[in-house]
Amino acid sequence: MESSWLESPYRKYTPWALADATRVSLTCGNEYRKDASDADLLQILDMYVRLEDHFLRDTDEDALGRWLLRASGEQMTYQEPVFQELARAAAMLSQTAGTRQARCLRPGWEEELLGTSLSHYIGIAQLLWASAISCAGRFDPDSLEAPGAERICAQIPATTIMSVAEEHFVTDAAAFRQDNDRARMTTDPLLRRYEYNPLRGKPLVKGYGPGLLAPVSQLIPAKASPLGIYYTGVARFGNVFAQDLGDLFEAYVGRQLHLLPEAVVRPEIVYGRSKARSVDWIVITEELVLLVEVKSVRPTWHLRLASEQRVDEVNRMLGRAYEQIDNTAALIAGGQKEFGEVPTDRPVHGLIVTMEPFHIVNAPVQRPQLPTTTVPVTVSSISELENMVTITDAPVGRLLLERAADTQRSTYALREALSGHTHTHNAVLDAGWDSYPWRHAAAGQVPSESADAAL
Repeated sequence: MESSWLESPYRKYTPWALADATRVSLTCGNEYRKDASDADLLQILDMYVRLEDHFLRDTDEDALGRWLLRASGEQMTYQEPVFQELARAAAMLSQTAGTRQARCLRPGWEEELLGTSLSHYIGIAQLLWASAISCAGRFDPDSLEAPGAERICAQIPATTIMSVAEEHFVTDAAAFRQDNDRARMTTDPLLRRYEYNPLRGKPLVKGYGPGLLAPVSQLIPAKASPLGIYYTGVARFGNVFAQDLGDLFEAYVGRQLHLLPEAVVRPEIVYGRSKARSVDWIVITEELVLLVEVKSVRPTWHLRLASEQRVDEVNRMLGRAYEQIDNTAALIAGGQKEFGEVPTDRPVHGLIVTMEPFHIVNAPVQRPQLPTTTVPVTVSSISELENMVTITDAPVGRLLLERAADTQRSTYALREALSGHTHTHNAVLDAGWDSYPWRHAAAGQVPSESADAAL
């Protein structure tokens, strides 16, 4: 939990530092080394903080931007709200209807990919996470046979909990080393900590004391998020899974936009002889017209490591969205007949919604690398959109206009403009959460009646 990092000695127990310390220990350690004490761990984490970065060596004008890309990708991925991440999985994958014929996400895909239903898969992740938080980073399989555990096993059988955990959440040192070797993108030791860490794929480790060890508890719910399921699905089914998920994501964004009070939400418009298509969604409010383009993309290693290809990569993934927004804005202003119901008497803004956050993409160190537009365009993560549509004390259109008019705030993440406002519950997320076994508990905790028995 974030509070635990802030309250830790010298604020050194950050999850990204623990993850890299675990990586080094599993890949370079051996059974002959003595067990580390608390003082040893604190010293290791202090050494991590002191690791040199290319930013200290580079002197060109892009050095700061490259460092910000690396640092934000390293740290901010651990700061996504867990309730939204887990609730979104069911809300999007089980409760949203796509617009195209699915080739992979058909009835039965959950059992084939996850070994159980999506609801049980998320429930198992919650159970493992609650145990890691409550039991010094461990989950004891024998606890499922303890008195009182039948309350949990009545929801999800113990055999299912353990088979799914072993298949999707658990690794050992040998398998971790193999995964780490395959994941390396560069031989530069200064960039290692920014690369993919195999703990993201398998956050529990066996062979180190009783039960299963979770070196970084925050990675357990991340495995069951839509992004975690995306990587699991692509590894099994290939790009077909990604395409199906992209279709669902576009429809899911539409469901979120429909939560905006007193707004008219229109799907993409087909126009002209060539049957071209507009942006994915057009939102009409009293204050403005919002053109929404949906991109089910995620930063690649070129962006995470700020490689020489980072500019080409961000344009490949987001450039077309900027162009689509600008083109649709021009069609509306030019009176294209198919857009006759879209008003032309108010400002037009663009919003690019991504499945995974593109950190600092709106900032001056990155925005100039993307196409110029005639209307203001903001890149927003899906979690920011889920928060935006629940604001109750001010019209969203007005907030977006005020943000765009501020030359400084317009370069921040959208989340900054949403803070300080009152929000209602997000009905779409609530419906997703209510489909889980532990729906009456707070995010990350099993029901109190069975917690003692399970943990």
